[in-house]
Amino acid sequence: MKIYTIPAGVLGANSYLLTQDDQAAVLIDCGGEEPLRYAAEKGLKIEYVLLTHGHFDHIGGCAAAQEGGAKIGVSEQDQKMLKSAANLAAMAGVSVAPFTADFTFRGGEVLRLCGMEFSVLSTPGHTPGGVCFLAQNAIFTGDTLFCGSIGRTDFPGGSMTQLRSSLQKIASLKEDLVVYPGHDRQTTLSHERKYNPYLA
Repeated sequence: MKIYTIPAGVLGANSYLLTQDDQAAVLIDCGGEEPLRYAAEKGLKIEYVLLTHGHFDHIGGCAAAQEGGAKIGVSEQDQKMLKSAANLAAMAGVSVAPFTADFTFRGGEVLRLCGMEFSVLSTPGHTPGGVCFLAQNAIFTGDTLFCGSIGRTDFPGGSMTQLRSSLQKIASLKEDLVVYPGHDRQTTLSHERKYNPYLA
């Protein structure tokens, strides 16, 4: 499995392009159209976009991806954010082209897409329906867990109590996974267990 990291959108949120066969690809988060151009340069067709949560900086390019044939998936709880003020686009003074999710998922599901398996881990706190995706030795944490830090909980729908519970769920995973966060650089779960005060 190959993983390409593409900063996208006005905040440069990390979008992750994954492929098993160098042809079909799954995109995790789509903050802008940068991942779509990158995929085209690589000769990859984005078949699916999986959203870690519904904030504008992670969904800004979804309408364009959908127009290109990709199917968009989001958690059941965050689905309503895609078209509401809860996605924070208006607060940030930006606009998000409208789109509708093609499918939803919930924690505990395993999604088999483009020859890869994605286990959905429910991790509310940053948003009510925030999730992480586990694929092979990687975990894509969106805005739940960052290198040395965590996501904010002061936006509508945020909850520090829920986020702390979600972080403990991540910390309890047995594997030493590579952590691909929604912002900033990648890290490892062993590093975060040792140095991130929120995982202590």
